[in-house]
Amino acid sequence: MGRGKIEIKKIENPTNRQVTYSKRRAGIMKKAKELTVLCDAQVSIIMFSSTKKFSEFCSPGTNTKQIFDRYQQACQVDLWSAQYERMQNHLKNLKEINDGLRREIRQRMGEDLDGMDIEELRGLEQNLHDSLKTVRERKYHVLQTQTETYKKKVKHSSEAYNNFVRALQMKEDDPVYGYVDDEASHFEGALALANGSSHMYAFRLQPNQPNLHGMEYAPHDLRLA
Repeated sequence: MGRGKIEIKKIENPTNRQVTYSKRRAGIMKKAKELTVLCDAQVSIIMFSSTKKFSEFCSPGTNTKQIFDRYQQACQVDLWSAQYERMQNHLKNLKEINDGLRREIRQRMGEDLDGMDIEELRGLEQNLHDSLKTVRERKYHVLQTQTETYKKKVKHSSEAYNNFVRALQMKEDDPVYGYVDDEASHFEGALALANGSSHMYAFRLQPNQPNLHGMEYAPHDLRLA
């Protein structure tokens, strides 16, 4: 049973249209490859879908430009002359713009002023004045920003210094305990004044009971260091 005929008109449903395009594009590409292999033909295909998606095929051993060149020779047409002329006109316009910008730069530097009349000179002077004003405002803004940044850094450094000083003072006021090993001294008391500081204390621990391994603890002192 053969397939039914499809009316050749635009498919309104976008999804169906895209599906049909994908299937038929694959079929055309397959036929082009078969022509290239079976008939030793040079084939070039360029397609653009309704979504602007580009697809192409070109026979191995050649490229699209060579195909176009052969087409121009066969049909006696020039596909590149119009494009070349447009590119030349565009290049000419770019050169004119570049020359104008270079001349304006030289004039802003005080050069190439001979051909300017009084009105042009006044306009150039006004432009320079406006530019100088803009540069000066930008300079003041940068200086102000840097000054504020440095002030914040100084403030943070001062706060860190004050916190460090307070922490150091608190540490000096707190008693500090140390471990002293002095075989020549005996138990001197629960609290003994050491090194003339009212916050430094010495302790001696001398256990009498042996440990689990049958060894006794040696007498040691704990002192404030």
